[in-house]
Formats: sequence, C-alpha cells, structure tokens
Amino acid sequence: MLIRIVRMTFQDEKVAEFLEIFAQSKHKIRAMPGCKHLELLRDYDQPNIFVTHSHWDDDAALNHYRDSELFKVTWAKTKVLFSEKPLAFSSKKIETI
Repeated sequence: MLIRIVRMTFQDEKVAEFLEIFAQSKHKIRAMPGCKHLELLRDYDQPNIFVTHSHWDDDAALNHYRDSELFKVTWAKTKVLFSEKPLAFSSKKIETI
C-alpha cells in the first residue's frame, strides 16, 4: 500500500474556493481504482493549510489517478490558489501501535 500525504498552503482569500473544489471532486477521487482511503485535514493553528491523506493500492493506482482527466482538471483549478509550493510525500506503513 502507498500512503500519500500532500500539504498545501493556500492564499487566505482562496480557502473557500479550494474547499468547493474539494467538495466537487472528493467522491470521484475516492472512487478511482485503487484508492482505499481519502481524507482532508486542516492545520490546527493555520487555517489556510490543508493536508490530503490518501491510501492507494500501489504506485500504478496513484499514477493512474495522476494521469487522469479528473486529476488534471482538479489540480489546474487548485494550484493557482496556493501561496506556497505544495509538499508531497509517498510512504509505506511500517507499524501501527
């Protein structure tokens, strides 16, 4: 399983626009083949910072999503709202305590 974390910092005045984009796309993303989990987190102290946390079967599933029209359209709408470059990490679970 591939765990994907993406940290995004938005312009303060663009947060509502991002939340609308996410609301319109979240069920479609979650329905992508190989997507097992999707959640949106908001920074506790900085309300313009969000993190997406998703689980994918493998690299191929994530790459299939990243090559999809859904990703291209959603990302094009989202990236213009950033105030900083997003940070993305792919990980494998080692242990749950």
